[in-house]
Amino acid sequence: MRPGAGPGAGPAYGVRPGTGPGVWLPPAPPPDPLWITATAPTRPALPGFGVLGAGLASGLLAAVLLTDGLGVNVLLWALVGTVAAGLAASAAGRKVRPWTVVWTVTALVLLLVPALVEASWPVVLALLAAAGAGSLALHGGKRWPGVLLGAFGMWPHLIPGLAWGLLSLRNRQYPARARVVAVVKAAAVSLALLVVFGALFASADAAVAELLGDLVPSIDTENLPMQVLLFVVGLLVALAAAHTAAGPRRFDRFPVKPGRERGRLEWAVPLVALNLLFGVFVAVQAVVFVGGYESVMSKPGMIPADYARQGFWQLLIVTLLVLALLALAGRWAPRSTPRDRVMAKTLLALLCGQTLVVVASALYRMQRYVDNFGLTRLRISVATVEIWLGVVLLLVLVGGILASAKWLPRAVVLSAAAATAVFGLISPDAMIAEQNVHRFEQTGRIDVGYLRDLSADAVPALDRLPEDQRACALQKIARDLDDDRLPWYATSLAEARAREILKDRSVPLIGRDACSRAGVRLGDPYYGGDYDY
Repeated sequence: MRPGAGPGAGPAYGVRPGTGPGVWLPPAPPPDPLWITATAPTRPALPGFGVLGAGLASGLLAAVLLTDGLGVNVLLWALVGTVAAGLAASAAGRKVRPWTVVWTVTALVLLLVPALVEASWPVVLALLAAAGAGSLALHGGKRWPGVLLGAFGMWPHLIPGLAWGLLSLRNRQYPARARVVAVVKAAAVSLALLVVFGALFASADAAVAELLGDLVPSIDTENLPMQVLLFVVGLLVALAAAHTAAGPRRFDRFPVKPGRERGRLEWAVPLVALNLLFGVFVAVQAVVFVGGYESVMSKPGMIPADYARQGFWQLLIVTLLVLALLALAGRWAPRSTPRDRVMAKTLLALLCGQTLVVVASALYRMQRYVDNFGLTRLRISVATVEIWLGVVLLLVLVGGILASAKWLPRAVVLSAAAATAVFGLISPDAMIAEQNVHRFEQTGRIDVGYLRDLSADAVPALDRLPEDQRACALQKIARDLDDDRLPWYATSLAEARAREILKDRSVPLIGRDACSRAGVRLGDPYYGGDYDY
């Protein structure tokens, strides 16, 4: 007797109970994880002709407008995708909610950055933030899983969205469908025959080749591969947005286990000790502010540059660690009784308030450092991050004081998107040039070698420099603008303004003389290895 076949034995391996003796079935597949089943979207109905038309228009617009560069064309292309998503959401019965409008407007504002700013680094940040805000507009979300995962939730819909559109075309009945298909097939076969035999006749007779050359329109195929790629990308993104709008995954239902409450002693004692340490730091900073920064820096062994630079980075790390600590402490805080909740809120609010002093101290140190050594891309970037972290702390502080802080996840993510938009719209390269030129006017010190690597955003400020410094600083920018002649829709407002300035007061595209008189050694790695002759 084979194992497991005796009386009372369980079913043989691979045989499901109730299927009868001797019937073998493969083992049942394991169930999907809970987070997949809990957040599963509803299956959307097939898209209508409006959605398909908007998707096709998105692909065509991407192929025509996005080949040359980025400018207002990105916003125009995104508006077509927004129409596709709106039509799909309306067909699915989804209502427009206030936060949907907020995320949509935020994404469109972020897409204004390429139209106004020339520097690539704030433009890339704005495009990434716009993609996240647009995805949130399609998904919604209130809890932390909803707003964090929803910012990336559109991208898994790229392939399903295309299949969704193709299935709609295949299953849809429309007038004269058979006739249209027949015409398309006949046209394709005719084109293939004409190409093959026309090429043979053209190679056989020069007169025929000249005649066919005059009849066939000339087509510029230089950008054709890129245009085909952009068409596919534009179509995929628009259909993915529409597919997401019609049936988004519900990330708000993502299961998150509540944190286990800790006892008062093990939870409160570390926070009390940390608050005392922060209190000592705040007291020292108060002494520095009252006594004066210069008096502290005049003490032996104090180097102002090192004090400001190293102190800023350390305080930035402190701010990040405090935010992580607040998240963990909030999960482990005792909350069984009103007294526990009051104690938790008090300690966390005190830590938030003192960390805001840390943020202010870090920003003050950065300001002193910039006043002495000038503004750079790295310095303005990290200062912006520190300001945003201060805004997050304020939001957490207000959320901890209020009885309900359901708005906090969306407010934090919105503050990040808003900070990215403001950072791009203020044109950081223009601000860097403005600060350094102002510093030069006050002190006579300037690093022209660094300013040469800025974008066209910096031209209005650099145009105020004396002739040698101006010519050296604008030389690379003028050469780049002379090489690139882009259409209006791929040109930023900053580039157009820079062209007007350089048209009125031109600079030499090559040459070392002006830079030599300005004290810049071209070809030195310190200045980016710039070899101009």
